[in-house]
Amino acid sequence: MTQYKYFYLFLIFTATSILSCNTLDPIPTDRFTDETFWQSFENSELIVNMAYNQMYSADKMWNDEALSDNIYEGRSNTDQRAIRNGIADPSLGRFADEWKQAYEGLKTCHVYLANVDRVPEMDPAVKESRIAEIRFIRAFIYFRLVNFYGDVPFFTKDITLEESYTVSRTPKATILDFIHTELNEISTLLPSRNGRPATENGRITKGAAEAFQARAYLYESNWNKVVEHTENLINEQGTYGAYNLFGTYAGLFAAANEYNQEVILDYGYVPSLKMWGKLYDAAPLSAGARLNAYAPLQSLVDNYITLNGLAIANDASYNDNNPYVNRDPRLAATVVFHGGQWQNFGGNTSTIYIRPGTGSNQTERMDLYVGPSANSTSTGYYVKKYYDVTATQEYQTGLNIIMFRYADILLMYAEAKNELAKLSNEDWDLTVRALRQRAGFTNANALNYPSTASQDQLRTLIRNERRSELALEGLRYYDIIRWKAGSTYLNSEVNGAKFANGNTAYIRLDTRRFDENRDYLWSVPRSQMDINKNLLPNNPGYAN
Repeated sequence: MTQYKYFYLFLIFTATSILSCNTLDPIPTDRFTDETFWQSFENSELIVNMAYNQMYSADKMWNDEALSDNIYEGRSNTDQRAIRNGIADPSLGRFADEWKQAYEGLKTCHVYLANVDRVPEMDPAVKESRIAEIRFIRAFIYFRLVNFYGDVPFFTKDITLEESYTVSRTPKATILDFIHTELNEISTLLPSRNGRPATENGRITKGAAEAFQARAYLYESNWNKVVEHTENLINEQGTYGAYNLFGTYAGLFAAANEYNQEVILDYGYVPSLKMWGKLYDAAPLSAGARLNAYAPLQSLVDNYITLNGLAIANDASYNDNNPYVNRDPRLAATVVFHGGQWQNFGGNTSTIYIRPGTGSNQTERMDLYVGPSANSTSTGYYVKKYYDVTATQEYQTGLNIIMFRYADILLMYAEAKNELAKLSNEDWDLTVRALRQRAGFTNANALNYPSTASQDQLRTLIRNERRSELALEGLRYYDIIRWKAGSTYLNSEVNGAKFANGNTAYIRLDTRRFDENRDYLWSVPRSQMDINKNLLPNNPGYAN
């Protein structure tokens, strides 16, 4: 069990407090001060661990997913649901919480960078790596900020409370330039995946910095740079680390296979010490879940092609009344649908019944669709991806959350090559064909390069492939935003399975609204605008 995964929340405020003492003041012996805290390497590691903790989380991933067209939160009017329904205002809690958590994480990074030189006899190689890791985390936090809010307050050292009341917003482009410069510099300081011992599994590596570069350029549509950095990970594995697709798609997300060759960076959890339990409100009720708070949508299910390599609308063999057969195997690994299989905690496998009127006993009927306000699914589906068969009965799991993986690198490469009008047969085989083969496709029509397809048709294929491969991993919302496709995907009626009106009509849920002049950015939080007028004007479409 690796040291980096233990996150101690307890000491952070003590460690970062600045005590106004002159040199004649006695040093307290009953608590840490800046005079004593940084005299311990172990204490400094706690701050690094805290920064990792603030970088990402399972909650962030699932909440990001709920911003997309993949997930519906039906139990209550969550902040994500308010955003998608077009009724969010500057006072929304999610706007304030994301901002607050980001700047708390940045403070941790800046305090560490300001004080690490005070740690005595720190191994130079370890120090160099830790500083680079902190700089990566700082860049990652800024990346989330600019993708949500656009221009934001930007600084590279700890600032005072008084300064925080007067700081202005820095252009997004300036911050992105900083992120790219940082990643270039720290890449030379970090070891590769193969250069870290197993005891440091999960720490940021040279490969993670390169993957982050590729994603950052992807979100800017800088296709040449995307190709450059993805090719580095594909072709220069001696430098960046040896990455490859894991043998099975479902196995990629199993606890037994953590830190496999596909994982470039994940967010660490530890069984019994640091855990998450979102599937307690997303898995089938017959399998021990509490209720259904968020569920996959029909549009996600419809995105998965048939085994013949065709969209369901183009496959004559597709049967709308028996829709889950002859489909991309990744569907069954991601979504629980009617008739799907579920491995229970005890090891036995059961069939899940969701269509109204099915199920032969009370247990089997627990998962049936009843209505949008019932304890069971509101959409006719449950979540399967990231289910950990070794979790507790309350679905508390120590399963890591993957932040960057090699499949995403391949998909970024394919997208960039197509946008440059340079996607070749060889590129297709390296990327989409390899992913589909790993998923279990064997039909030549699904695997072979579609040589007669136009660039637009290839764009659609690759975008749909991204959605199927990376579904429920927190990336879909960002894809929609960077494609400027909000009206296409986020401005329509939200539907569930064909279980309404006696199983003759699709379940009708919310009507989502996307304002092209407003919703590509979030509002600056009302609480922040109230205390710092330099943050004004607010983003377009929101009140100041």
